[in-house]
Amino acid sequence: MKYQKLAFLKSGSPKSEEAYQLLLSKYENHAPEDADVIVALGGDGFLLQVLHTYPHLDIPIFGMNRGTLGFLLNEYKEDVDLLERINHSKDIHLCPISVDIEDDQGEHYHYKAYNEVSVIRYSGQSANLKIAVNGKTMLEALHADGVLVSTPAGSTAYNFSAHGPIIPLNSNLLALTPVSPFRPRRWKGALLPDDVNIEITNLDPVKRPIGAAADSKEVKNAVHAKVWQDKNDMRHLLFDQDQSLEERILIEQFNV
Repeated sequence: MKYQKLAFLKSGSPKSEEAYQLLLSKYENHAPEDADVIVALGGDGFLLQVLHTYPHLDIPIFGMNRGTLGFLLNEYKEDVDLLERINHSKDIHLCPISVDIEDDQGEHYHYKAYNEVSVIRYSGQSANLKIAVNGKTMLEALHADGVLVSTPAGSTAYNFSAHGPIIPLNSNLLALTPVSPFRPRRWKGALLPDDVNIEITNLDPVKRPIGAAADSKEVKNAVHAKVWQDKNDMRHLLFDQDQSLEERILIEQFNV
């Protein structure tokens, strides 16, 4: 077998705790640094947390859903040999997007996001944002609740709720999606090659403050965010052959 040593991690929910104890009674538990595979027990949020916690480990993650939706996880099963299941799984590559954020005090923050980078208004007034792609201004002023830059893996999450497109996993695209746009009314967003730099600037930070977030990491009173994808930064998720992430994203485009 290619994979033999497993590291079990739990979200802390009652369902994840129950599964964790059962699996520990069947399999040896290793530290993530010594394991071949991390087995994440929780929901989509917990899987993202694991991705962010162990970026230095070049080992795959096999998630099992002990949360709610579990779009990024496999079905939880108790009556199947887990090692055999993992060794017959499909390896999916995820590249996060990076963001550099500057706040109104001139402080800079660097984060990564596997789902999306979001820039959202903090006041009762709409945000006033300038958007540039590869240094060229594409929108002089977007008046909206905010704007999202989404990866294909994250396109079915916040991006889809904001009426953004679902992106096939290997499409080499990013979605730039406005959130409740007021002006220009006809702009519904853009699909961009994933090798571009996207810059979002707050044109009125005093009167119309915004926050910028990368998955769960947030910077308040942001004035500028630069987003790009580094193809050299790659993580691995394992999926059952009949539950691959590509297939789920394809099916999601036809759900009505």
